[in-house]
Amino acid sequence: MATVAQQSSIGCLDVNQQLLDSITDSVQSAMDMCGVKVRCVGVSTMPAQESGILTGMIGVHGKVSGFVTLNMSKRFAIHAIEGLLNEKFGELTPQIVDGAGELTNIVVGGIKAALASSEWAFSHITVPSVIVGQNFSVAYARGLTFLTVLFEHDDNYSILMEDRMLNVSVSLLKP
Repeated sequence: MATVAQQSSIGCLDVNQQLLDSITDSVQSAMDMCGVKVRCVGVSTMPAQESGILTGMIGVHGKVSGFVTLNMSKRFAIHAIEGLLNEKFGELTPQIVDGAGELTNIVVGGIKAALASSEWAFSHITVPSVIVGQNFSVAYARGLTFLTVLFEHDDNYSILMEDRMLNVSVSLLKP
């Protein structure tokens, strides 16, 4: 017997709690692997403007189809990937770009595991792609369910707010 997923009201948003929990738990787990502390600071049911310079993207397929993106600033990416690989790079390098793809893979794998027995389950994921740059647009199909979760990195040396941000977006279509 299928159960109805819990809905949560956050402010005036009606958010699927199972999707939200899968994202926050997976990001927390991935950031623990990187030695990075983050906290959830925002949730939206609309696609977000990708303000960071690196965007990892993975397509998902199964009961639902769509994709998951991780958008991060250069500073956030460098810090997280240095922690993940236990190496110092200090700047945007091919290893950091590859690491952003691997970080995306880790987060999506955690989301996949958390949703495995739910109405949001997906069984297949694509190879991660990483977009380097800003000011791009993504055109979305009608009927997608969106959930965007914004995380702030606990980085005392970041002066600008955008340097501390990780934006995780899920866009899924139920058949």
